[in-house]
Amino acid sequence: MNQNGRTHAPRGGARSGPRSRAPLFAALDLGTNNCRLLMAAPDGAGGLRVVDGFSRIVRLGEGLAHTGKLSEGAMARAYQALAACAQRIEARSPIAVGCVATQACRAASNGQVFLNRIEKDLGLKFETISAEQEARLSVLGCASLLEPEQDHAMIVDIGGGSTEMSWVAPNAVLGAGLDPPIISWGTCPLGVVTLAEDEPEPESGDRHAWYEALVTRLSHTIANVGDAHSLRDAFAAGRGDIIGTSGTVTSLAGVFLDLPRYSRSRVDGMWFDVADCRATIAKLLAQTRDERALNACIGKDRADLVVIGGAILDAVLRVWPAKRIRVADRGLREGVLMRLMAQHGAR
Repeated sequence: MNQNGRTHAPRGGARSGPRSRAPLFAALDLGTNNCRLLMAAPDGAGGLRVVDGFSRIVRLGEGLAHTGKLSEGAMARAYQALAACAQRIEARSPIAVGCVATQACRAASNGQVFLNRIEKDLGLKFETISAEQEARLSVLGCASLLEPEQDHAMIVDIGGGSTEMSWVAPNAVLGAGLDPPIISWGTCPLGVVTLAEDEPEPESGDRHAWYEALVTRLSHTIANVGDAHSLRDAFAAGRGDIIGTSGTVTSLAGVFLDLPRYSRSRVDGMWFDVADCRATIAKLLAQTRDERALNACIGKDRADLVVIGGAILDAVLRVWPAKRIRVADRGLREGVLMRLMAQHGAR
């Protein structure tokens, strides 16, 4: 991971603003579906004080599974979002920026060419991290949501092009600092963007039958992810928690809470009963895409993805039974920030 993800001042015309009293850091995550920026300062208690954030759905991995390349349209969308991020970074003047790219750039034959262009034009130097690095940073970013009295926890990150799963012992993670031990981790090429292309939700007909068939198929794949099968009994007995870190999980939580607009403070860290989660997915499955798009916690860009993401989550829960999920509006970016701060002596 780059300690400083800028090679020169980002172009875009934004004027530099004053720095916060505490040193400011930035993390930029370019994924298969989203481009996300988070800027924060250490809060003095081992956590983060968020100063600014930005998120835009860019679908960088659109068509990738079929062509092996990032499309011109997808790169154009991502470029525009990254230019907006570069302007925000320039305005805030953080002392360090960590830029990471994940599944889409890992898989695309032209992924590095695109990132080289971003570095040349915008001054943002990306590191394409491995699936294991991605999983470990997500665990680090979610560590504060672990319950120390539980035997185990599983962090599930449902992305646009893949789903990462990590199994940990909460006490071991909470006492390990910046290098949390992981019992097992695994990744599978099941993401909301790739599945929306390969097995799109039908606009008519029996959507419930489509959904059930999809969840059944996904369950077979997820059952083979990782090497933690011996822990299933602990989860079934309630001694293991599931933490969901993804736009799918946070969107479902926002819909369940009937929020008039998405609120990170209401969603992050909440406990979501599995029965309520499945009822929320069923509610959305019964709606048209246009109806879902009217929900402020979903919007037009996620209307065709949220039920597919729900199917992935449902499949995980069928393999790893639990009564509740801890919702995490945090993960990879927070992990990047925590390591950056440590590298600069700010933690």
